Amino acid sequence: MGSYRMCLCFTRKFRWSETEPPRDVKETFQAYVEGASHMNAEQLLRFLADEQGETGASLADAERLIEQLRLLRHRHHLSKLSRPLLAVEDFHQLLFSDELNPPIRSEVHQDMTAPLSHYYIYTGHNSYLTGNQLSSDCSDVPIIKALQRGVRVIELDIWPNSTKDNVDVLHGRSIKEHAFVASPYPVIITLEDHLTPDLQAKVAEMVTQTFGDMLYYPKSNGMDEFPSPEALKKRIILSTKPPKEYLESKISKDKESESQTLNEPPEDEAWGKEVPDFKAELEYDDKSDEDQDEEDTDEDEQGFRKNSCPEYKHLITIAAGKPKGSLKEALKVDPNKIRRLSLSEQELAKAAVSHGKDIVRFTQRNILRIYPKGTRFNSSNYNPFVGWMHGAQMVAFNMQGYGRSLWLMHGFYRANGGCGFVKKPNFLMVNQNNEVFDSKANLPVKKTLKVKVYMGDGWRLDFNQTHFDAYSPPDFYARVGIAGVPADNVMKRTKAIEDEWTPVWNEEFTFPLTVPELAVLRIEVHEYDMSEKDDFAGQTCLPISELRPGIRAVPLFDRKGNKFKSVKLLMRFQFV
Repeated sequence: MGSYRMCLCFTRKFRWSETEPPRDVKETFQAYVEGASHMNAEQLLRFLADEQGETGASLADAERLIEQLRLLRHRHHLSKLSRPLLAVEDFHQLLFSDELNPPIRSEVHQDMTAPLSHYYIYTGHNSYLTGNQLSSDCSDVPIIKALQRGVRVIELDIWPNSTKDNVDVLHGRSIKEHAFVASPYPVIITLEDHLTPDLQAKVAEMVTQTFGDMLYYPKSNGMDEFPSPEALKKRIILSTKPPKEYLESKISKDKESESQTLNEPPEDEAWGKEVPDFKAELEYDDKSDEDQDEEDTDEDEQGFRKNSCPEYKHLITIAAGKPKGSLKEALKVDPNKIRRLSLSEQELAKAAVSHGKDIVRFTQRNILRIYPKGTRFNSSNYNPFVGWMHGAQMVAFNMQGYGRSLWLMHGFYRANGGCGFVKKPNFLMVNQNNEVFDSKANLPVKKTLKVKVYMGDGWRLDFNQTHFDAYSPPDFYARVGIAGVPADNVMKRTKAIEDEWTPVWNEEFTFPLTVPELAVLRIEVHEYDMSEKDDFAGQTCLPISELRPGIRAVPLFDRKGNKFKSVKLLMRFQFV
């Protein structure tokens, strides 16, 4: 029983309902126990194969699950399990455990032997900033957090110190110590370089001393294909443009920064904004040409060679830069040379309209990096799918912020065991007929996903009793939808369950998918508030290609992408 004070002399009491198995779970249990009161390992194995799609499971796997459930109950000080049998409540608990019954695969399972250009790579932007893009501190803390999350591309700015006789870079050792905590696959450091040749020589010395044998660089100039993630395991590589002569651009950059206002959005506003759809991303403003990334302003490559430090240049594995001329020229594929090209989010949106197929062709062998427009002072982000559907490997995000775009990024890179590298779909690579994927074409439905939202639980454990409503238990509803190519984007919602900490929705939704390979399932829970803005109660995003069919436990995360201790949903996924 829970009590909520309404006024000085009146208190409302609410009876907490026990977490009870949904009807589908009870009926499924009865179908496999065939009239008995308990399920044995053989019956559990049949359920795993028939309902959960785990056709490779063995009797030993079923027995192990029962044993793991017994240990889990012991850890949470619950009554002991009657080994080796499951009552319907035990069966429900097994299904509702995200440890024992997660919604997606947890291991690296994709081919990791293809060139780097064949993968989407988890990429950070201005990785050293703690908050907004103009006045926040520089620190190794956000770099460490990003690496722990599985980010594989870290961006650093390199400037001369105040006396211009040395270089201010302080984060190399932090990268070395945390590079492979979450993933054994390579970490790429992208450098925004503002140095003179003599200081570039110092950087070359610092980099080789800091990383030692971890540092990978080509032994000879000119590669016609990038190495694979497998070949680069536990290695660190550098990506920047061939060095340019240092210009006093920081002065003008600082003046421009001082003239801007941060306009930090309130927290609720930031998480409440929907991800812009593809059409919104294509609304190109001619002023966006001013949003150049310092690293990739137009440059004549002959100019750098004249002013570059050979020791530094030798260490650059992924050379970047934008040749002079039109975008069509920049996207030309050289069969004997590979490189990295960077475009702002708005430059990409403009290019996607007129050069969509050229971008896809370019990314089949070369690497394309997309970065946030310069006016995102509050470290917000953009729609990542515009880059992904054109094959862009490095869709660079501000990991310091939060919001739906960043939730999508977190969810997309839960794929492939969360290792930070996700293999691009075959349709974005060269095929036998030399056809190129066109994101603007009318595509047929390839697959239909049915999602049933049974119930949610855990808020009582993770939140204060009056967190959502001072006078009554919360009124939770769930939003479920798809993010992907424009044809697949949709959001739906359940009804709100009034005055209930353990809401039971039992609602099913159907999603036809034209490009399931790129689609992400979006899940959010909110608390309905009649008089004010609805409260946030959890979110997650899951790659459709990784979903395990059947009844699954789905853990939820907070605004910043941290997993709640207890909050989760019970859902069913079915492909038809």
